[in-house]
Amino acid sequence: MTESAAAFDVSVSLDLMAPMRDGVRLAADAYRPARNGEPLPGAFPTLLLRTPYDKRDPNARRQYGEFWARRGYVSVLQDCRGCYASEGELYFLRQEADDGYDTMVWLKDQPWCNGRVGTHGYSYMAWAQTALANLNPPGLAAMWPSMAGSHAYTSSVRHGGALELRFLCWAFWHAALNTNRALKQDPAVERALNAVDIREILRGLPVREGESVLALAPPYQRWLLDIFTKAGYSSYWQHPALGLSEHWDRHADVSVYITGGWYDSYPRAAFENFNGLSSRKQSMVKLLMGPWTHGDVTLEQSFAGDVEFGPEAALPSVAALQQRWFDHCLKGEDTGIDREPPIKLFVMGGGDGHRTAEGRLYHGGAWRAEQEWPLARTRFTGFFLRAGGELTQEPPSGLAAPSEYVFDPDHPAPTIGGSLSSLHALRELKYTDAELRLVPRVLRLEPIVAAGGYDQRERSGVFGAEAPGRPLRERPDVLSFETEPLGEDMEVTGPVEVRLFVSTDAQDTDFTAKLIDVYPPNADYPAGYALNLTDSIMRLRYRDSWSEPALAKPGEIYRITITLYPTSNLFQRGHRVRVDISSSNFPRFDVNPNTGEPIGMHTNTRVARNAVHYDAGHPSRVVLPVIPRR
Repeated sequence: MTESAAAFDVSVSLDLMAPMRDGVRLAADAYRPARNGEPLPGAFPTLLLRTPYDKRDPNARRQYGEFWARRGYVSVLQDCRGCYASEGELYFLRQEADDGYDTMVWLKDQPWCNGRVGTHGYSYMAWAQTALANLNPPGLAAMWPSMAGSHAYTSSVRHGGALELRFLCWAFWHAALNTNRALKQDPAVERALNAVDIREILRGLPVREGESVLALAPPYQRWLLDIFTKAGYSSYWQHPALGLSEHWDRHADVSVYITGGWYDSYPRAAFENFNGLSSRKQSMVKLLMGPWTHGDVTLEQSFAGDVEFGPEAALPSVAALQQRWFDHCLKGEDTGIDREPPIKLFVMGGGDGHRTAEGRLYHGGAWRAEQEWPLARTRFTGFFLRAGGELTQEPPSGLAAPSEYVFDPDHPAPTIGGSLSSLHALRELKYTDAELRLVPRVLRLEPIVAAGGYDQRERSGVFGAEAPGRPLRERPDVLSFETEPLGEDMEVTGPVEVRLFVSTDAQDTDFTAKLIDVYPPNADYPAGYALNLTDSIMRLRYRDSWSEPALAKPGEIYRITITLYPTSNLFQRGHRVRVDISSSNFPRFDVNPNTGEPIGMHTNTRVARNAVHYDAGHPSRVVLPVIPRR
C-alpha cells in the first residue's frame, strides 16, 4: 500500500507558545488542513512530534508537518525545552515527561484539536513520547515510538555499567547545532562550539568540568557530567523519562506501534517495551523489527553498513504504514492493521555471500510473523568456550588453563560497525555563521564509526585502528572461540547472553562479547567474512549489584553475565558461529582505566592482565536462542 493522495492544502501557524507548569514556554508550529490558503473550520485528530532537532528543519516540515495536514490531521511540531525557538534549558531527557504532559493539556484546549492525539517520531522523539505517556496525559490515543529506549541505565545510556559514548558525542554536536538564543547570546560561543573536534575529545577522556568547550554551554556540561559520573544505579535513573520501564504500570493504555532495527541502538528496548506494555494494557501493541540501522529513512533501505539483505528488507513506504496505523486508531477507519500479527520480524541470513554491485556482502533474509517474544519454540542452547579457541555444545569435563591477555586502556580494541547511533563528529564546512545555521543537520554530521554489519577487520578509516588489514581476532587483547563449520542451517532468534568466569590482576576492568557469523572463503571474499551481529559489555565492579559496586580482588574468579542485544540470524551450513571476548570496544563504550577510581573521574590508567576460565568448574559459555527447523 502507498499513502493515500493528499486531500487538503496546508495552513501553518508558527511559534505557538505552550505554557509549562514552571512558566517556561515551548514553541510549536501547527500544520492544519486548508482550502485556498485558509484553515478548515472544525476540530481534527492531532499528531504531536516533540523534537530537539529543530521543528523548522525542511525535512521535518515536509515529512512530519505538511504530509499529515494534507491527509486530514492537525500536525503539531514542537521544539523541546532549551532547543531552537523554545524557552528554558535543555537537560537531556529528564524534562520530557512533565513538558510532554503539559503540552498535551495545552493541545486539548486548542479549537482545532478534537481531543484525540497521536504521538510519533524516532530516537529522542520516541523517548519523549514514552516519557509523557508514563504520566498518562489527557487526550493521548495512539503512539508510534520508533527506535525508542526502555531504560537508560540497562540498555541505552549505560550498558553493564559502561557508558555509550554516543551520548557524549550528542552533547557536543547538539550544542553546536542548537540555535537557541539563550544558549548562544555571544556569537563567540557559536563559533567555538562549531569548531570542536569531537574525535580529540574522545581521545582525551574523561571530560572534566570547565576543561572543554562544553563549559560555554553550561546546561549541556551539567547533564553530560551527570550521565558520565553517575555510573551506579540510583534514583537518578528511576525518573519517568529515563527509567521508562519502571513506570509501565502508569503508562497510558493506548495503542502502540513499536519499530526497531537489529543494527539500531535499541533492539533490546523494543522487545522490552513490547512485552512490558502488551502484558499490562488492553490496547493493541505491535512490533516491527527489521535489519536496519538507526533512523527513519533507514526503514526503507535494504542494507545496514556493508551488508545487503535483499529488496524485501526495505519497507515500500514508512509513511503509508504510519497512515494505516493512525487512520485506524484516530479516525476509526478499517485499514486492516489491527488484524495483523503482533510481531513481524526479519530473519537475517540465507544469502550466498557474493559481493553486490554496491560492494556489499549479500547476506539475505526473510520476514516472518510471530506471536510472542522470546519465541515459544526457542531452545536456549549453551555453546561452551574451550581450549584452543573451540566453541562447542559439549561442556568441559576436566582441567584447562585459562586464556589470558593483556588489556591496555591506552590502546583499546576499535569498534567496527554494530548497533550504533549519534556517534558523530561535526563536518568542517566553510560557511559564515549565518550560512552555517541554514545547513541541514544531516549535512553537518559525519559518522565517527559507521553502524551496521562489517567484516571484523581493521582498516583505514576505522577510528582507533592500529593495523589496517588485520582481522580483529588477531589482536593480542581479543580471544576468539568458534564452532566447526555447521553441518546444517541453524537459526538464532532471540535474546543472547554470554556467561563467563573471569579474573584480573586489576581492581576493576571490563569484559566485552561479540557474536559473529563467519562466512567461509569464496571468490569475492577469499579470506572469508566475519559478520558482526550483536555485542555488549560488563564492568566488573557491577558484577553483583548495580547500586553497590565492589572492586575486584586480584586473581579471584568471578562469574559475570553479559547481556547482548537480541538478534535474528540464520547461520548457514558451512558457516561458523564465533564469539569474541575482549575488554574494550571503543568508541562504542567508554574505556575502563583499570584503576578502580570513580567512574568518569579517573586520573590515570594501568594495564590489566585479564583471563577467561573454561574448565569443568568454570564452564564459560554463550547461550543462544536456537529455533528448531520446521
